[in-house]
Amino acid sequence: MTKILVIDDEPTIVNLVQAYLKPEGYEVFTAADGSSGLKAARAFKPDLVILDVMLPGMDGLELLSRLRRESQVYVILLTARAEETDKIVGLSIGADDYVVKPFSPRELTARVKAALRRMQAPPAGGAAEGTLAFRRVRMDLDARRVTVDDQPVELTASEFDLLRALAENRGRVLSREQLLERVWGGAYYGEMRVVDVHVGHIRQKLGNPNFIATVRGVGYRFEDEVV
Repeated sequence: MTKILVIDDEPTIVNLVQAYLKPEGYEVFTAADGSSGLKAARAFKPDLVILDVMLPGMDGLELLSRLRRESQVYVILLTARAEETDKIVGLSIGADDYVVKPFSPRELTARVKAALRRMQAPPAGGAAEGTLAFRRVRMDLDARRVTVDDQPVELTASEFDLLRALAENRGRVLSREQLLERVWGGAYYGEMRVVDVHVGHIRQKLGNPNFIATVRGVGYRFEDEVV
């Protein structure tokens, strides 16, 4: 059973999220503060985390920073802060997505389902189509693993999906709108800047910014050579 961890100190929100997620067949765990949330993430090893930014004690951003040192689990931030800078801070630390309070529980559920569907869906075709191999970058689509020069690279779920979208279209420019559609889904209502932040993370982790070229005013293009 797919496991989801909800970390929020507002019982009303926790109960609402549970009421929408449990009927979808998910096993839902909860925590009401940062410290217990981090312990729960380590103990339950969820497939996805819904994390409130404003938590007592250790806040959500500090929790996320610590969690990212040991896990690449998909994280959706819940934040009451509407300023773009606050959203970008969460994405820069390693959040995959965010939802601003007050939010529609149906929208949150749709985001959860879309994220899990992308992560769990097998690649089309057989084993021969389960790998994207270039001169230096290699992506195992079945295992969701990336290597550069045979060295493993740890990517979050969204970073992997974004790199996959670019690599599958090597040499083509994909706009931010196209990447949002492919990675976050057509119902995404967040900031388009989310693409730029994640591309920056991928470049840093791959160790070479030249793998992903910026086409000013248009979008991004993957440029590693085909084997």
